[in-house]
Amino acid sequence: MTFLEPVRLLAGIPVVALAVVYVVLQARRKVYAVRFTNVALLGAVAPRRPGWRRHLAAGVFLGALALLTLAWARPAMDLEVPQERATIVMAIDVSLSMDATDITPNRIDAAQAAALEFLEVVPEPLNIGVVAFAGNASILVPPTTDRELAATAINNLQLDERTAIGEAIFTSLDAIALVPPDAEGSAPPAAIVLMSDGATNTGRSNEVAAAAARERGVPVSTIAFGTDGGTITLPGEPFPIPVPVDRDALAEIAEFTGGTFFSAVTAEELSDAYRDIGSSIGMTTELTEVSTWFVGASLVLLLASATFSLAWFSRLP
Repeated sequence: MTFLEPVRLLAGIPVVALAVVYVVLQARRKVYAVRFTNVALLGAVAPRRPGWRRHLAAGVFLGALALLTLAWARPAMDLEVPQERATIVMAIDVSLSMDATDITPNRIDAAQAAALEFLEVVPEPLNIGVVAFAGNASILVPPTTDRELAATAINNLQLDERTAIGEAIFTSLDAIALVPPDAEGSAPPAAIVLMSDGATNTGRSNEVAAAAARERGVPVSTIAFGTDGGTITLPGEPFPIPVPVDRDALAEIAEFTGGTFFSAVTAEELSDAYRDIGSSIGMTTELTEVSTWFVGASLVLLLASATFSLAWFSRLP
């Protein structure tokens, strides 16, 4: 916690002085009470004494004044806030291996559900783009704040042959490039979230794509989705085809580009991975003024002090 106008904290001196005066006056009242030795007569004259309630109302009132003083000094603290014009591109694997049923009901259905949840977690000001990839990669939705467009694209994903993770990264970079630079010509902050259940078997290599992302300063967070026992059955094939997950390759991409790697073997773990990414990616820590918090708290205390005084003493403090 810091204060943008620390000199204004000197206004707290009168508040402290007021508290000291109150304590001194209360001490003097006790002295007068001791000098009045006819306790029985005192009880008959003033049978109801406010006692601790009088001090509570005064203490709450002084606390409200102290909070107002702090608010005037403009308190600030480091808080996570959405980066302005930040862009996140979701790259989703739609290769045939996503039809494996090792995840209930199958990988692609679970991936679609988790991706839709991701849209709800990501802060609204951020742009979201959607890229689907199998043997090739395509931009389904350019970066936009319209979550309905992204949700529609995710719901309409179609499976295709082969897996091109490298092409998915390059296409995601192309999608990010569609966002115009700011007034100073700087590109907005961006990140890629890539979910896959397989290994690259066509297109440009993972290494070349990761190097391009790193050069542009775009971290690629990866999610390896599926179990090692996953299989699919293709037309004309007599036996199921194993479709294990290449976790090492996806982890290397994330580490090399400065992203985060997740491994999910259930639909719940995939949702958790997306949720973790959504709550952190596209955020930045900034010194943010929080004086309104103190103003709100002081208003609550003032209302409480007024309520106590009216209820117990039939007057405002």
